[in-house]
Amino acid sequence: MTKDLNETARLTLETPPVDSSEAEKATRRPRRGLILSTALLVPALVAGGAVAASAHKTVELDMDGEVRTVSTWAGSVDGLLEAEGIELGEHDELAPGADTALTDGSVVVVRVAEPMEILIDGEPTTIWTTADSAAEVLEDLRASGREGSVVASSRSNGRDVLSLPLAIGQNVTIRVDGSETTTSFDGVITLRGALNEFGVTLSDTDEIAITAGDGGSVIVKVTRIVHTERTEVETIPFETETRQTGDLYKGETRVIQAGTAGSRTIVYDIVTVDGVETQTVEVSNAVTAEPVTRIVEAGTKARPVASTSSASSSSASSSVGSAPTSGVWAALAQCESGGNPTIVSANGLYHGLYQFSVATWASVGGSGLPSQASVAEQTMRAQILQARAGWGQWPACAAKLGLL
Repeated sequence: MTKDLNETARLTLETPPVDSSEAEKATRRPRRGLILSTALLVPALVAGGAVAASAHKTVELDMDGEVRTVSTWAGSVDGLLEAEGIELGEHDELAPGADTALTDGSVVVVRVAEPMEILIDGEPTTIWTTADSAAEVLEDLRASGREGSVVASSRSNGRDVLSLPLAIGQNVTIRVDGSETTTSFDGVITLRGALNEFGVTLSDTDEIAITAGDGGSVIVKVTRIVHTERTEVETIPFETETRQTGDLYKGETRVIQAGTAGSRTIVYDIVTVDGVETQTVEVSNAVTAEPVTRIVEAGTKARPVASTSSASSSSASSSVGSAPTSGVWAALAQCESGGNPTIVSANGLYHGLYQFSVATWASVGGSGLPSQASVAEQTMRAQILQARAGWGQWPACAAKLGLL
């Protein structure tokens, strides 16, 4: 039996529906014994070739285990093959040889070699073989001093090697889903037949490795390979755009468009081998919602500054500069500071009756510290602030007093 380890063709497998005649076909391939027995006929056939060449004869043609009787005038094996339209491939086997003369009752055996992918030391190699079973291929490898495994999968992409005989009267061990089971089969059992006997169903992505066991047995390892999708959503932060406006005083801002975060959706293909995640591949990555920019207006208008003369004039013409003893300003002062014009907050940031910050105090024309100013000036500056920016300058107390 010849095997060419230099051939580069690759074996692919498929899983069509189970054919009940599959095992019967496999049993009709007694290859080696038949080839050896027919080889013994060669001397006699050659000796009588001159007579046989011109006579009609009946011969048996065994084509890959399919035996049929052929009536022919061909004088040689080569002539018979030509008459029957049989072309031998580079790796096919023929017995007896093509030049052998035919006589009545001759037996001609043709074995078509087929490629089979095996792994030797983890490297894929393709051999051409006429072996009766995968077990026989593995035994031949072991006999040659090498260890290998036959590779199979359930993907449909060519020759149905799942119907190739797995073993002939040998033990078969199945390793799948964390368990191991061994059964002895009588006669021929195909890979598909063995999987059916063990109740193993293959998915489109499962893979199979067949290795030699002890005493000519075979081990079938089924690897479960599962592809799933995982989707992740990432947040895209929004940006902020600031625009200048003369409608607001310096230091004041207002939001004219709220910002909204966007989103990016990423899809991954997850490969799991026998329950263990082994590979993550990004399938798609796309923005599914664009972020909305936050737009803020910032004031550029100068704040009014109250002069001493204008403050005195205002005080003289109205009660704006006088200390309140009743009414809303007295209530606000009581809420903010308990009516204490010299009080300073615990953190040192807010002063006096109306709890001015130093910066705000200066923005309405005050100088020094608010808590050091007179009650009348504190009230006047508070009224200037209220006229310019509203009761919201004292949000808690203004709300409490019903001013907002």
